[in-house]
Amino acid sequence: MKKTKLLSTILAMVLVAGMLAACGGTPETPSSTAPAETAPSAEPAEEPADDAAPTDGAFSAALVTDVGGINDQSFNQSAWEGMQRLESDKGVKVSFLESKKDADYAPNLAKVTDDAPDIVWGIGFLMKDALAAAAESNPDQRYALVDDVFEAGQYPNAIGVQFQAEQSSFLVGYIAAHKTETNHVGFLLGMESPVMDRFKYGYEAGVRYGAKELGKEIQYDFALAESFSDTAKGKAMAQKMYTDGADVIFHAAGQTGSGAIEAAKEMNKMVIGVDLDQNFLAPDNVITSALKNVGNAVYDITGRIMDGEELGGTNVTMGLAEGGVGIAPSSDKHLSAELLAQVDELQQKIIDGEIVVPYTQEDFDAFVANL
Repeated sequence: MKKTKLLSTILAMVLVAGMLAACGGTPETPSSTAPAETAPSAEPAEEPADDAAPTDGAFSAALVTDVGGINDQSFNQSAWEGMQRLESDKGVKVSFLESKKDADYAPNLAKVTDDAPDIVWGIGFLMKDALAAAAESNPDQRYALVDDVFEAGQYPNAIGVQFQAEQSSFLVGYIAAHKTETNHVGFLLGMESPVMDRFKYGYEAGVRYGAKELGKEIQYDFALAESFSDTAKGKAMAQKMYTDGADVIFHAAGQTGSGAIEAAKEMNKMVIGVDLDQNFLAPDNVITSALKNVGNAVYDITGRIMDGEELGGTNVTMGLAEGGVGIAPSSDKHLSAELLAQVDELQQKIIDGEIVVPYTQEDFDAFVANL
């Protein structure tokens, strides 16, 4: 009996060994990284849908917003619209990450950098320090910053983009001077900085230029909100300026400025929007908007990079001549053809250098002294 059992065991082992030899050897512990082999499919793979996302290898662009968020109806929204155009026109794979507070800038930049897109866009001058640090720590990642510049060549992988917002602000200041019926206008600023000074001095210079042309004195009120996201504060500040006699207010304050538009609508006053054409927010009250075409910059500069242009370590400036700033298409709803023609002439004088719009206190003082 024992010999029979032993013989059966030996035969079983021989059979197993033969089976293993036929399969290529003895079994091993499966590797966690090795792909499993599959039998060939009997049918061809399905064709991708026409609206499928770009395939691997497509150019990719990521955007980190400022605190206003992607739907701020202003600055960030314009940038995202540029990204969406890149997706529809050029097949770019796009994404965004919203910042809710200043402390989000660095971790948000780090998070999108982990995905290694072809370019990371930082939206807003408040992000400058965080983006500079990211560029220094990640020399192989390309970055671009909207609304501020770096020292030329300081970061070979970073691009600074600035706008001559003083030029469009001058135009809407001129418009305000012509539209005011109380000879009293106002300006609401979100936060002070050299970038925002372009709006501040450009607008007041336009008001003064228009007043000089019309031969009248125009009172000018200024309010600083110290926030781009406090709609209630913006509304309260605008209400006070309107109550004090201003009938036209220009805001450069992001979502804070949306409050000024609400005040204009409720009090039936005139208001001037910023960044985007904001007439849709109050069609009867937003008489024009000073455009900062952030979306155009995002679209154009990304396209130049896709075409092989090396822009790292440089700064790009966009003004009236480059289509970076302007006034809203909806302006003809509230401005006469005669006034729009005057604005067109003024715009050409700026482009030609006949009028140099100030954006610092010193230059503003000199500008007014020479009127």
